[in-house]
Amino acid sequence: MNVLVVNCGSSSLKYQLINSETEKVLAKGLCERIGIDGRLVYQKSGLDKEISELDMPTHKQAIQFVLDALVNDKTGAIKELSEIDAVGHRVVHGGEKFSSSTLLTPEVLKAIEECNDLAPLHNPANLIGINACKELMPNTPMVGVFDTAFHQTMPEKAYLYGLPYKYYEKYKVRRYGFHGTSHSFVSKRTAEFLGLDINNSKIIVAHLGNGASVSAVLNGKSVDTSMGLTPLEGLVMGTRSGDIDPAIMEFIAKKENLSIEGVMNVLNKDSGIHGISGKSSDFRDIRAGAAEGDKRCQAAMDVFSYKVAKYIGSYVAAMNGVDAIAFTAGIGENVGKLRKSIMSYFDYLGVKMNDEVNLATMAEEALISTEDSKVKVCVIPTNEELAICRETVALVK
Repeated sequence: MNVLVVNCGSSSLKYQLINSETEKVLAKGLCERIGIDGRLVYQKSGLDKEISELDMPTHKQAIQFVLDALVNDKTGAIKELSEIDAVGHRVVHGGEKFSSSTLLTPEVLKAIEECNDLAPLHNPANLIGINACKELMPNTPMVGVFDTAFHQTMPEKAYLYGLPYKYYEKYKVRRYGFHGTSHSFVSKRTAEFLGLDINNSKIIVAHLGNGASVSAVLNGKSVDTSMGLTPLEGLVMGTRSGDIDPAIMEFIAKKENLSIEGVMNVLNKDSGIHGISGKSSDFRDIRAGAAEGDKRCQAAMDVFSYKVAKYIGSYVAAMNGVDAIAFTAGIGENVGKLRKSIMSYFDYLGVKMNDEVNLATMAEEALISTEDSKVKVCVIPTNEELAICRETVALVK
């Protein structure tokens, strides 16, 4: 089967065409600046990227350009659209309605729309992409794969907030977690890579990128994760504050004469690594700054490492032990010094790092702890597109 994987944002759209039998990416790319002017990036496997400036007033036009590129006579990955057997869509928030991926029927689309309040920046954009694909490919089966679904196995004690219960009953205010597709993929792959029985395992996944989260995966099921009702909770991230004292919102609002929207903008877009360093949200810039003696850049790295270590430690307690810790995503896969810094907090668990392998490992699977380490530590590159492809195939076949 050929599966088109679509990840639709408010003004952008990422895509990959994957052959599910070989799991080879046939073509990939993105559409940018949808509704502004428009740019299509397309790359067939084995060829250079093609970049085209194209007018994309809506997502429908963007997806049409993607489909046209896929069947282009010269560089197309397929000859005709009928060779696309299914489309897998990333959907950010499924609330409590979806604990697994599902075929996108009219009833399902309505239920996704009902979750818009929980993810006002993401779900409406996801739905726009879905509807555009349905209009252009009406006979092609489509599947929704939810960021929140993997974490629906969290027990009540992990997802309830210390708020009046009526807010959960009326508005479903609770912890949901995100990056679920990545946490699911990486935890399963970690078990395979290390020869563990996924149904009898304790795995912690650290998905560390500009957005970052940690999850506790017990016997293959998520039992806790760091993000909450929204992706703002949890770790310090590129521009997000992560966990803070909620009273800070009122304090800042009064001092800076800000509305709720203004404070939320600070917490989501001006905080985190960027806010502490005053330099950048990109870890490459922060590392360079720290190497040059910039104390705020060093402080940002130290805070990030410490917060990740605290969450990992809390999830060791939540599962009453840990067999393996896996690092993934842009920072987790590529920054050996950061991994070493984080794992330095776990000598008490008998963790022993293989410094040579750890520092040399970038974006590839590797065991970065020593053979005699009591807890295995590894790098497992995430592949959310492949995970979406597999979920889609499982429902469509």
